[in-house]
Amino acid sequence: MVASEKANNVQGTSSLPSRKADALVQSLRLQSPSCVPKDMLELPESRGVRNLASLEDAYERCRQITAKYSKTFYIGTLLMPPAKRRAIWAIYVWCRRTDELVDGPAADLTTTETLDQWERHLESVFAGHPINDLDVALVDTLERFPISIQPFRDMIEGQRMDLYRSRYETFEELELYCYRVAGTVGLMTTPVMGVDTTPRTAPWDRGEVEDPTKEAIALGVANQLTNILRDVGEDARRGRIYIPQQELALFNYTEEDLFNGVVDDRWRELMRFQIQRARKFFASAERGISLLSRDARFPVWAALMLYRGILDEIERNGYDVFRRRAYVPGFRKLIYIPIARLRAAVL
Repeated sequence: MVASEKANNVQGTSSLPSRKADALVQSLRLQSPSCVPKDMLELPESRGVRNLASLEDAYERCRQITAKYSKTFYIGTLLMPPAKRRAIWAIYVWCRRTDELVDGPAADLTTTETLDQWERHLESVFAGHPINDLDVALVDTLERFPISIQPFRDMIEGQRMDLYRSRYETFEELELYCYRVAGTVGLMTTPVMGVDTTPRTAPWDRGEVEDPTKEAIALGVANQLTNILRDVGEDARRGRIYIPQQELALFNYTEEDLFNGVVDDRWRELMRFQIQRARKFFASAERGISLLSRDARFPVWAALMLYRGILDEIERNGYDVFRRRAYVPGFRKLIYIPIARLRAAVL
């Protein structure tokens, strides 16, 4: 996308946030190695001058990483205009690299100092100075779209939480974590998606452009809650329990039960409760899609439906997330796509 397109067509949460949206974001803030590409894990360090990748090669590398590590998300990006999909790949890869610092094969070596260094790396990228090949794509994306650095900083804060926390007492604590590690993605990507600036002329409208910040955060939180439910068994093997302690107690389900992978009536009722809440966040997110630019609505609907479909698969698996990984099979993805197109056109 050329610079003029950025100026004329793309407006996001960093350029037109309402005071209410700002208050929402602020309140949320306050409350094996051979398998991983080397450039995914690089941190800034003293090194000799070297030539970085071309812009095309950098974006292609981002595309490959997105396709490899997030197949469902990648399908959604393919429905976007080329300039927007490339920008989304660049943002995804930065988020992936950030997550790898605490969840990747070298996570045991990560300290608060590591994250401090990663934040300085981020500042260099926002200043227009790429340090490695993958940065080249993100620097270009930042030049084309009005993206704020704050949600990137907030995501790093979410990784800090993973360094010293393996339990959450209440849902309010978990929601802050979900905002930081996933709700922030909505804030990063909304400026790329663009906001529909067409005046609303219906009698009940005030004729002003609405701000989808709240809904963008809700979609990120919904996705993260879905990840948590899908990955309960995997996280337990790492000694982590993201389901709030209060809610385990409410259903009389113990940590020992969870570590042993017990699937009984208590667990099924607990999971029904968790899934219902995740679906409420997806429902909240739906309301913001019609506020996006028209060329972004279809891919966002598709991504939302595909990810929400994981919850359906957990149910089909009898809520056994300890021995069966829930994923949306290919034939169901093909069903979701035309429905998403229809919703994008009429809602």
